[in-house]
Amino acid sequence: MPPSVLGRQFIRTARRHWSSLCIADSTGRQLTFGRTLVASLLLARWLRRRLPDETHVGLLLPASVGGALANVAASLAGKIPVNLNFTAGKDSMDAAIERCGVTTILTSRTFLEKVGIAPAENMLFLEDVLKQFGTVARLRMLTTAFLLPAALVGRIYAPDDDADSVAAVIFSSGSTGVPKGVMLTHRNILSNVESVLQRFQLKDDDVIVGVLPFFHSFGFTGTIWLPLVGGLAVVYHPNPTDAKTIGELAGRYRATVLISTPTFCGSYIRKCTPEQFAHLRYAIVGAEKLRGPVADAFKERFGLDLLEGYGCTEMAPVVAVNVPDVERGGARLGSVGRPLPGVAAKIVDLTTGEGPLIGQEGLLLVNGPNRMKGYLGEPDKTREVLRDGWYVTGDIALIDEDGFIHITDRLARFSKIGGEMVPHMKVEQQIQELLDPHFTCVVTAVSDAAKGERLVAFYTDPAVTPQALWERLCRTELPRLWMPKREDLRPIEAIPTLGTGKIDLRAVRQLASDHADEAAS
Repeated sequence: MPPSVLGRQFIRTARRHWSSLCIADSTGRQLTFGRTLVASLLLARWLRRRLPDETHVGLLLPASVGGALANVAASLAGKIPVNLNFTAGKDSMDAAIERCGVTTILTSRTFLEKVGIAPAENMLFLEDVLKQFGTVARLRMLTTAFLLPAALVGRIYAPDDDADSVAAVIFSSGSTGVPKGVMLTHRNILSNVESVLQRFQLKDDDVIVGVLPFFHSFGFTGTIWLPLVGGLAVVYHPNPTDAKTIGELAGRYRATVLISTPTFCGSYIRKCTPEQFAHLRYAIVGAEKLRGPVADAFKERFGLDLLEGYGCTEMAPVVAVNVPDVERGGARLGSVGRPLPGVAAKIVDLTTGEGPLIGQEGLLLVNGPNRMKGYLGEPDKTREVLRDGWYVTGDIALIDEDGFIHITDRLARFSKIGGEMVPHMKVEQQIQELLDPHFTCVVTAVSDAAKGERLVAFYTDPAVTPQALWERLCRTELPRLWMPKREDLRPIEAIPTLGTGKIDLRAVRQLASDHADEAAS
């Protein structure tokens, strides 16, 4: 029977792949599975002794060898890692720390200096901790980890937790509201890993490029536990927009799997060479809509299709994904693929909740062993999103006759204008078609005394004036009620984004509100 918790599963995998490359990063550090196991066991033992009464441990580290070791060690020590979103600002980090009751944060002096965060009294530094492990301690642990049966190593060094105990708390991106602490269990994460491995049939010689931060659910599951449990190698770089370095890493390590977002892939198209991505078998993107021009440009430059997927933190996170092979699900342009093995999805009526609906738009509900335990400390919000065991995603979608999911909008991204519900994403798609494909747009709304709300569109194409864009919109079939006013079409240098690559919709709304206040004054 396979181990039911992450730490014990990693021990078993590390023993099978002892001498194979496990983790590497852009600083030049690289460790085999054996060395990763020894280092994480030492760090886990230190965490148990240093923090015996602490359940949650804050981790303030980038996507790197050190960051991965800290996460694995926390799991082996029976602690719940909380990867803090350092891009969200001090208030958001403080809120996460308070919600989880974190009293100790494991971080790095070098990293704090790079991101401009001042050291605090509750911080421990990974550089200092690792120096405490002398040669004798390392050799003893090496001997133990290599010679003892994997099951015995697990019993000695990893907790005998239940599969349904919490393995991590990941805070949702907060793109549309206040971030919530999503409690993911060992079963949630392991089942999602197993489903992805099954769908893509990843092999021992595959190498993942890990560029998403660990506070991102796909970064956590997809670039820590997927390779470490699946026996694959992963190479990290903490800056997903640094295309030059990412291209160099992909070429040096003969990377076969890239996990990123469409926005980040746009920079890879411009700055990475076909030779650097020559060994890629899969390029998987999510977190935002994959636009046709980006998909076409990636295919033209690298000869590889971008595979759009869909997920959410509450589902640990992968729900569905396109794959090239028909026998494993296939791909359909404009969709996010079919649900993973073991994951169920259905569409229900927005008003009545009746369903499932086939070929009709409605509210997307999903379920499976990867569905979260709930929101930490927020039972009411947990009950709001769990409907008879199904997670209510808040996304508007349709499932076609072949089972492919098509995301068409988000429930939170509708405006009631003149009594009619107006979908922001459909307006965005129309505006996008009128811009140069290298630029993008976003639609939001502000209060309006006459109609309740009115739309505001921000776009980044400097060659198109608001007047010209408005005239083009007038020539489309977009309903007049859905069209932003001429003065609400606003050119902007860059659309605000979160550290995960998603559009920061809260920041966009604030920007629109500020503009509305300026216009009124």
